[in-house]
Amino acid sequence: MSANSAEPSSLLDVVLVKAGRTKIRYQAELLADDGTRIAVRAPWAGENVRDFGFVRFEPGDVFTEYYWRDRWYSVKEVRDSTGALKGWYCDITRPVTRSGSEVVAEDLDLDLWLSADGTDVRRLDEDEFAESGLTERDPQAAAAAVAALDELEALARGDDFEALLA
Repeated sequence: MSANSAEPSSLLDVVLVKAGRTKIRYQAELLADDGTRIAVRAPWAGENVRDFGFVRFEPGDVFTEYYWRDRWYSVKEVRDSTGALKGWYCDITRPVTRSGSEVVAEDLDLDLWLSADGTDVRRLDEDEFAESGLTERDPQAAAAAVAALDELEALARGDDFEALLA
């Protein structure tokens, strides 16, 4: 077994960083790490319901999260407490890093939602991205972020989205 292979019941700390500060940190069960993609599973890390209007994240929800070391996004499959699929929440991030038992993803403000039935594809937080100043501070990262959002949206509107997670 390689150093990056998942051990059964291994736990990782997932750290989401935004604007240089830790936005949230939570423990997740490591499902797989093939050296490029890391898959983890964790319960909803918020203490309360977060209602976006088009979806609610709430206690009991389970997130299966996919992070890549070579892609500018992560994908979170969201299921309710009964196992019913709510949809996929995608964060535009810099490629993830893993050091020991810690996975760090830097949030770049852009997001995409894809409903379970595939009829609702939404680009989110483009205003926050514009206000972040990333385009001025790091134009290459900003261009990579926009390209990643475009790629995810094209996958979500096509037939290839779930293949991304296989």
